[in-house]
Amino acid sequence: MHTPSFAGYVDCLDRGDLRGIADLMLESALKLASIGADFLICPDNTIHSAFCLVEPNSPRPWLHIAAVVADEAVSLGFRRVGLTGTRWLVESSVYPELFTSRGLEVVRPSETERQEIHRIIMRELVAGVFLPSAVTFLQGVIQKMASHGCDSVALACTEIPLIINDQNSSLPTLDSTRLLARAALMRAVQGETPT
Repeated sequence: MHTPSFAGYVDCLDRGDLRGIADLMLESALKLASIGADFLICPDNTIHSAFCLVEPNSPRPWLHIAAVVADEAVSLGFRRVGLTGTRWLVESSVYPELFTSRGLEVVRPSETERQEIHRIIMRELVAGVFLPSAVTFLQGVIQKMASHGCDSVALACTEIPLIINDQNSSLPTLDSTRLLARAALMRAVQGETPT
């Protein structure tokens, strides 16, 4: 396990510096490859926006978090998935590209909802603050997605599953972090080729 400072990633995200994000990811990839890693994962959905700059220069293959989530959605028969995560992620093409390639539709929250979800993640959840109002807000967003025909919701953020799960969501959840961990375990144990 290796990661540069979270603040370094946030600085790059704030500036829209995908090359900077890719450089940080590749720094970790090179270190992990040098100590024997066979393949690589990154549980941070948002920084996958730089994946196209990382993959061609990576010393090892990666499991792509959105591909893992998309594959799980397909295997469960979902067709129209709501997307929750940071503003940076939700406004990116990370999930839409991989979901569309598998015949899935993605529904994004409204601009106002994106801003509030982003605020909840970055100001509360990352800091270990879990407020009932955040749960209520996310439940409302998910309920609205259900009313717009979504059959599931991607929790495309490491922190959202700290407050939202299948027990308190009106839609079945796709926990990206948990799904990536499971896929990595299967890859490590069975030697499957990453997608």
